[in-house]
Amino acid sequence: MMTRAGLSSVARVLAGLSLAALVGGTAAGPAPFDAVHWRQVFARPDHTPNPPDNPATPEKVALGAKLFEDKRLSGTGDVSCASCHQAELSFSDGVPTHMGLDGLPLDRRTPPLWNMAWGLSWFWDGRAPSIEAQAGGPIENAREMAGNLDRAVSTLAADPQMARAFAKAFPDNPMVTRANLTKAIAAFERTLVSPETRFDRWVTGDDKALEPDEFAGLKLFVGKGACVSCHQGWRFTDEAFHDIGLPGDDLGRGKVLGVRAADHAFKTPSLRERVWTAPYMHNGSLATFEDVVNHYADGVVSRPTLSADLPRNFTLTATERAQLVAFLNTLSSEDPPRATSLPARTMSVGVSAEAVATSTVGQKDRKFSPRAILLKVGEVLRIVNDDTRVHNVRIEGPGLSYNSDGQNPGDTVTIGFDRPGHFEAICGIHPEMRLSVDVAPRK
Repeated sequence: MMTRAGLSSVARVLAGLSLAALVGGTAAGPAPFDAVHWRQVFARPDHTPNPPDNPATPEKVALGAKLFEDKRLSGTGDVSCASCHQAELSFSDGVPTHMGLDGLPLDRRTPPLWNMAWGLSWFWDGRAPSIEAQAGGPIENAREMAGNLDRAVSTLAADPQMARAFAKAFPDNPMVTRANLTKAIAAFERTLVSPETRFDRWVTGDDKALEPDEFAGLKLFVGKGACVSCHQGWRFTDEAFHDIGLPGDDLGRGKVLGVRAADHAFKTPSLRERVWTAPYMHNGSLATFEDVVNHYADGVVSRPTLSADLPRNFTLTATERAQLVAFLNTLSSEDPPRATSLPARTMSVGVSAEAVATSTVGQKDRKFSPRAILLKVGEVLRIVNDDTRVHNVRIEGPGLSYNSDGQNPGDTVTIGFDRPGHFEAICGIHPEMRLSVDVAPRK
């Protein structure tokens, strides 16, 4: 019988083969660079998604921008959201870890706020399920803003100008409330869309937009370096959680999920406008792009929880490392960036797929397959991990709250349903994996 450790080794070998397929090559060598394909992969969207329960309006966004700068939200009266998320520093703060109100450095790096509207979870460990939930977290954190939302609501309600602004922003509920306060901040944060850069000009067909060394870095990024396995799409993030082998005791996503397989895993950061957000990583431990590339090339700490998407046993020459850095620079503006404008579109986060009557679901290539199923009360759902990665199944719905342990490659999770209803399943480690389950009464 193969041990779990042995199975993990096999999974990592298979991950290398899967990664080669992702970037268009084989285990024997890389495939030719397909510019048409990668231009499609990295194409920017034409709208900003908004949730149905908090659609953006000019009045709401304007109020959120004011609240973002309002120091009355803090307990000390001299700290605002903008104190850490500084616009001129790409909505970060330029230090490894910000100094807390207790005089000690905070545990994690201040993340930039670009392109949050496309996120699936928020904070480095993904503990907030919405931007609205994220907005209230730092305000009431004793070490960050030490505020109290109920007290802030009373203060703002007593300000006639603010009371009028809330009434205009929320005509259906023209009150200063906790919910309206966090909704306004979230609406503002969704407008923080990173601007186009020279790389985007290449994406839209300008072959001269990138210098030769930058273009070589792009080919390394999607090929030999395998960076694209996690830094996917136009935002250059898969929204998943990975242990990338940084030293430290912070358990990250593992502590949130209560799953050891997710220990040391943190959300993949977007690479947009990162020139302006140094230093890097969740703990601010790497000062430059060069340090980041060197970490992946020869600085990874080996441990059982390392991400299966992390490339193994490859080397980068000094020239290749410089080329990767040159490419990364093209994802940032030449001058301090300003948010661009995209029209908002109200959209629901969920599965839009035709449901299939089946009780067995696979998880290959970080996807549930099928993505929507039909069951009857009393039937048991079997979710088979036929992927090369560890997953974690979480299901919420009427009378059911389920959270599996780490589900290793080859493992099967079984869940029974004793009542009808609609259920949503996600992977807590790879939140882009979503499964819709509709359970009908048994006739």
